[in-house]
Amino acid sequence: MEAVGDGYFHAVVEDIAAGALYRYRLNEEKERPDPASRYQPQGVHGPSQIIDRRFSWKDSGWRGLPLESYVLYELHVGTFTAQGTFDAITPRLTTLKDLGVTAIELMPLAQYSGDRNWGYDGVYAYAVQASYGGPLALKAFVNACHQHGIAVVLDVVYNHVGPEGNYLADFGPYFTDLYRTPWGQAINFDEAGSDEVRRYFIENALQWITDFHVDALRLDAIHAIVDLSSRTFLEELRAAVHSKAKELDRDVYLFPESNRNDARVVCAPGAGGWGFDAVWNDDFHHSLHVLLTGERDGYYEDFSGIDDLASCYREGFLYAGQYSKYRQRRHGNSSKQIPAKRFIVCAQNHDQVGNRRVGDRLAQLVSFEQLKLAAGTLLLSPYLPLLFMGEEYGESAPFQYFVSHGDPSLIEAVRRGRREEFARFGWIGEIPDPQSEATFLGCKLNWDLQSGGNHRVLWHFYQELLRLRREVSPLAKLDKDALEVTPFTRQKALLVRRWDSSSQILFVCHFDGFPIELRSPIPPGRWHRALDSEDERWGGKGSQALAVLESQGELQLSLGPWAVLVLAQATESDKTLTAVERSTQKKGKREVLRSGIGAPPCRDISVAIRVSSDSHLPNILRVFGTSPGPCKESEK
Repeated sequence: MEAVGDGYFHAVVEDIAAGALYRYRLNEEKERPDPASRYQPQGVHGPSQIIDRRFSWKDSGWRGLPLESYVLYELHVGTFTAQGTFDAITPRLTTLKDLGVTAIELMPLAQYSGDRNWGYDGVYAYAVQASYGGPLALKAFVNACHQHGIAVVLDVVYNHVGPEGNYLADFGPYFTDLYRTPWGQAINFDEAGSDEVRRYFIENALQWITDFHVDALRLDAIHAIVDLSSRTFLEELRAAVHSKAKELDRDVYLFPESNRNDARVVCAPGAGGWGFDAVWNDDFHHSLHVLLTGERDGYYEDFSGIDDLASCYREGFLYAGQYSKYRQRRHGNSSKQIPAKRFIVCAQNHDQVGNRRVGDRLAQLVSFEQLKLAAGTLLLSPYLPLLFMGEEYGESAPFQYFVSHGDPSLIEAVRRGRREEFARFGWIGEIPDPQSEATFLGCKLNWDLQSGGNHRVLWHFYQELLRLRREVSPLAKLDKDALEVTPFTRQKALLVRRWDSSSQILFVCHFDGFPIELRSPIPPGRWHRALDSEDERWGGKGSQALAVLESQGELQLSLGPWAVLVLAQATESDKTLTAVERSTQKKGKREVLRSGIGAPPCRDISVAIRVSSDSHLPNILRVFGTSPGPCKESEK
């Protein structure tokens, strides 16, 4: 190969067909796979393979989705199905679409050692993991997602490179000894030779967007990227991706993960920010988790109650410069002025589940009523929600940490590292062996659960919440300025009101195991029960709230343990009647339509009807909605 400057070498080899295997010989001493390999079918130590990059895309009309419409669903390809491949996910897309998911977030796909890994040990940034199906299978999957109207988000790792099969240092100054990451050597983004290192990773980001039609990138742990340049790698990456999106006339986003609570990550560059599209808000998860479980280990010691969750609803970050007991220093800055659509929140994700001692999900920690409450708190928030695979039906399989390394010393180091990490949380006891295949197999989802019992009810509850979020205009509008939050500290309840120019919605989340009577400030007018987790339809004992309520500025609400209640009010110009009590006028009589106990939501009666301000409305039927009948067809 011929040197062409800046550490690059070039050669043209004729008559090489797709499927050909190759390596590079360095200084006549060692042979290495291509650091920009597109496919490693024989693993991280094997030869690279030439691929045919052509693909017959069927998504020519796809331009992406507005950021506000993102409902993310995080999944791990290897454990989402029994087969553990892209092809096996595709038949599930219709179900995810029906649930209300609009974007699938894939955990990292860069080739890693073996065939079991979370993906954060990838060593070939450009190569799609062979055991998942490789590059053509990924293109087919993205193509299918777009045909279902679902965006694809890819988790990428630019803060470190995995340990096994990592030969990058043989090709150039990719690493620096000036900094360290929790996972090993830091990447050289600001020292000699760093221009070409940056190009390697920026071109990788652009590959996913152009060659694979990916709609957004999750940037793993950007707080672990140390870069003292005046124009940082992250700024250069953001500019390159946004420029490419404009060139392609597509909506493409960057979602960095950062544990610093730094609002500058999503502030506009002109305002001194970095200009990313949305950032993870761990404070929301931690506040919710503590309320549901009472856990106060590790970083949970910084979170205590309803007031914390209220702050997250109002502003975004809870920690905005206050002292953090866990960190033993002040933490974060204010996010008060950051738009709601710039935050991604969750009740569960791969980190918060998988980094527990036994990888137990929320479904193993709390009751069915609490799972519904968690869903309501998340999906009624003004932020972009993320679901973790299986959460929507209460999956019981754990999600534990697993690897399949070949180096015995590395395997032992991973085991030791996990034990030390859990010791810092005060978690004592045996942990699942990360190297064991049984650990990996035990994490696969059991899709049969979804079809019966409370699992089915929970799935439909998520579906109804997502329908409300999508179709009720105050919920669809992600606006912290059209939001009022009232915490009831003693009663462990949170009252939230959201509105727009046409209507308003109010919901109460109750975080305690005892029923309460809550006297709440509620704007005057007629309110309709839109959803109640205590309803028999949702596996509860029956709603304690009237179907229709009249407020004179205050109402007394009865709430059961761990309940979420949603009320909707129509304005004078737009009176909205909800699914529970929607009435029609027929022969001068008022007919109340209800759905059957335990039945899935009936779309025909769940769509609100609009009544003009001068319509005659009969007297309110003040009855408890606990005598459901079969779903009826609505009248036009």
